[in-house]
Amino acid sequence: MSRQRRAIPRGLRRGITLRMVAPNAVTAMALCFGLTGVRYGISGEWERAVLSILFAGVLDGLDGRIARLLRGESRFGAELDSLSDSIAFGVAPALILYLWSLHAMPKFGWIFALTHALSCALRLARFNANIDADEQPHKSAGFLTGVPAPAGAGLAFVPLYLWLVTGADIFREWYVVAPWTAFTAFLMISNIATYSWSALRLRKRIRLEAIAVAGLLAALLVTDPWLTLLILCAAYVALIPFGVLSYARVRKQRDAAASI
Repeated sequence: MSRQRRAIPRGLRRGITLRMVAPNAVTAMALCFGLTGVRYGISGEWERAVLSILFAGVLDGLDGRIARLLRGESRFGAELDSLSDSIAFGVAPALILYLWSLHAMPKFGWIFALTHALSCALRLARFNANIDADEQPHKSAGFLTGVPAPAGAGLAFVPLYLWLVTGADIFREWYVVAPWTAFTAFLMISNIATYSWSALRLRKRIRLEAIAVAGLLAALLVTDPWLTLLILCAAYVALIPFGVLSYARVRKQRDAAASI
């Protein structure tokens, strides 16, 4: 997950120059798309609601790259990015899930919705608190700590994807949605090591195949977006144990090297 705040060196000035406008504008657009998802959720347009959050995730992946391309990183952009993520991937999905399903849960439906929003905010606060830390074992090894906010929002919508694909009302029941919401909230604030896209390195002999897979994936997203998103979410969750094992091997190698 690319973010403006990751590339900010210490002591970077806090003001905004003209070249900083573009990445911050993209971040603001992501925030607006997140809130637009809530608007569609209120009117019961669930497909548009989810698509708004997903498009916010696409914009969130672009703002950091644009900032680095234009050399427009700023402390302002870092703070705006955190606020945008908290709203677009924390507050907005929580409200959509509540309006879609959790409102039917006796007494505690709102609590589960709050769990998602709060976990997203806590994850972002932890990230910001550690941004200048000298020792970051996960980051230095090419891993993330917990599931990033956009991925957490995407995973939280899995019951909704299933409902859109199958039409089965069982996936809309609160006793299905509430435990899954709690699970994805836990993944966001957990200390487990997860793979970072920026750290992945493809072997030379499979790079053409990777490009072909990316093209086919884009076609599948257009043809059958909800089934494709389900497959992507299943693959992401399946990779989590491998990320934990990979980091454990890296840590073991580091400990062995340090003991020499």
